[in-house]
Amino acid sequence: MKENSLLEKYFERVLWSSRYIVVLASIFSVIAAITLFIIGSYTIINGIFEYIDIFEKNQLLKNIIKAVDLYLIAVVLLIFGFGIYELFVSKIDIARRDTDVTILEVENIDELKDKIIKVIIMVLIVSFFEKILIIIDSFTTPQDMLYFAVSILALATGVFLIHKNDNH
Repeated sequence: MKENSLLEKYFERVLWSSRYIVVLASIFSVIAAITLFIIGSYTIINGIFEYIDIFEKNQLLKNIIKAVDLYLIAVVLLIFGFGIYELFVSKIDIARRDTDVTILEVENIDELKDKIIKVIIMVLIVSFFEKILIIIDSFTTPQDMLYFAVSILALATGVFLIHKNDNH
C-alpha cells in the first residue's frame, strides 16, 4: 500500500473537516423552528382575543390553521436540522438514549428526505384547507361541492399512498 503524501493527508483532513459547516445549517434551522413555534403560538393567542372581541369563529379557525401550518414548517426545520447534524457530524447520543422518541433519528439521506417530504405534504394539506376556509362561503352550486369532495378524496388518496408502505 502506497503512503500518502503530506499534502494529500493535509488536504483530506481539511476536506473531511469541512463537513462541520453543516453545524451552521443545524443551528439556524433549530432557531428558525423555535421562531416559528413562537409566531404560531402568538397567532393562536391573537386569534382567541379577536374571537372574544368580535365573535368571529371563521377568523379564529383561520388563525388556528395558520398556526398549525407554522408548527408543521417548524417541525420540518427541526427534522432537517437534527437530520443533517446526525448525517454529517455525529449521532446525538442523548436522543439515542430515549427509545420512545425516534422521529429525529436519521440513518441516511433517503430517510431524512422521506421524513421531510411527509411533513411538507401535511403542510400543503393544511394550506389547502386554509384556502378552502377562505372561499367556502362562495360555494353555491352542487358543482362547487363536487370539486371540493373530489379534492378531499385526492388528498386522502395521496396520504394513503404515502403511508402505504410504512410499518405503522
